[in-house]
Amino acid sequence: MSPKIISAKVILPAWDQAPLWNGALLIEKGRVVAVAPKEELKSHHPEVETVDFPHGLIIPGLVNTHTHAPMTIFRGLADDLPLMTWLEKYIFPVERHLKRAWVYWGSKLALAEMLRSGVTLFADMYLFEPEVIKATEETGLRGVLGEGLFDFPSPGYGPLEKGLALTRELLETYASHPKVKIMVCPHATYTCSPETLRQAKEIADQFGALVHIHLSETREEVSLIKARYGKRPPELLLHCGLLEENLLVAHAVQLRDEEIDLFAQKKVKVAHCPESNLKLGSGVAPIPALLEAGVSVGLGTDGPASNNDLDLLTEMRTAALIQKGLAFDPTVLPARDVFRMATELGAQALGFENCGRLAPGFWADLAVVDLGQSHLHPLHDPLSLLIYSARGGDIKDVMIGGEFVMRQGRLLSFDEEETKQRVSEIALEIKEVLSKERLS
Repeated sequence: MSPKIISAKVILPAWDQAPLWNGALLIEKGRVVAVAPKEELKSHHPEVETVDFPHGLIIPGLVNTHTHAPMTIFRGLADDLPLMTWLEKYIFPVERHLKRAWVYWGSKLALAEMLRSGVTLFADMYLFEPEVIKATEETGLRGVLGEGLFDFPSPGYGPLEKGLALTRELLETYASHPKVKIMVCPHATYTCSPETLRQAKEIADQFGALVHIHLSETREEVSLIKARYGKRPPELLLHCGLLEENLLVAHAVQLRDEEIDLFAQKKVKVAHCPESNLKLGSGVAPIPALLEAGVSVGLGTDGPASNNDLDLLTEMRTAALIQKGLAFDPTVLPARDVFRMATELGAQALGFENCGRLAPGFWADLAVVDLGQSHLHPLHDPLSLLIYSARGGDIKDVMIGGEFVMRQGRLLSFDEEETKQRVSEIALEIKEVLSKERLS
């Protein structure tokens, strides 16, 4: 991999750094070596190939901390429903018929969509996760991936004990993979018993792995867990030993002040999914309070069946706007805080400490925003423009580990048109399955 200089009209190296106009990055062996004005780097390294984006805004690759990527195949299948109705009446019945090929092609479509919104690192919990891993490796993204674990039989592995065995196998197989990490994924406190939660923790502790779980997403969930166990969801996790530094919880919408303090004390991480929470009527997570308490909060889209997209650029905008409206205060959750959630905090939550910034020693994971778009004019403040105006499709070039995986709007590692065609065919199969389920 030969060294290269990547230059642009402006670079946003990190959430806490000023824009660098006419800046450039020197990249070698997949990492950033220097960040400096373009002419300075070119004069010091005249022999190095330069790739220039004269109308581009370079940002660190974005981090999607919570997805169910293969659920692109369910996009638009069932909308405007409460979470438990959506799951129990539509998603779970169809998932009983899930096929490996569905998961593989659904994942490929999701990865294409994420790349087009500048995502270079993501977390995924789903079924037939080896197919998600396969798609991720082929596409070149970084991923923290795990098989969803349930008390009831799964179409991916059958009984729970086989799911636990699969999780162990994946942890062993990918222990030294440069881009893929495996996490342990008990689905939720309402689908996993305390014993299952403890077994998940035991595996995670053995391998030093991340634990990922849905938690306190709705009022109904909190009431259910309180009635079943006499504890609120965070209390239950504390009782089972899971509430600690290697825990990443998705949603965390229905939290009390003392639970926020407990998260901070135990160094629990949170994946905030504002658009999914809004669409499912779950509420709005107390993100300003979590950040104020010192909790690491990343940004996620959730699955494309409950969002219904994987556009992390618009997710940043929603995250900022909803908190301002709730607080009646336009200064709440400013652009730089949201940018931090979508980059450095997300990378840290997923255990990729050398991602989320464009700085010497960090991986050269970046996205280039095409500033030639009409809605991205004029350019007063690059950060403001990114958070409040940019959207999926404005990203034309993406680099991961110093290698382009998308160039001039074209994905380089797989055929996007073939992927869309395969998913369209799968959608017809899903409609047939759902029709039979309703008749049975």
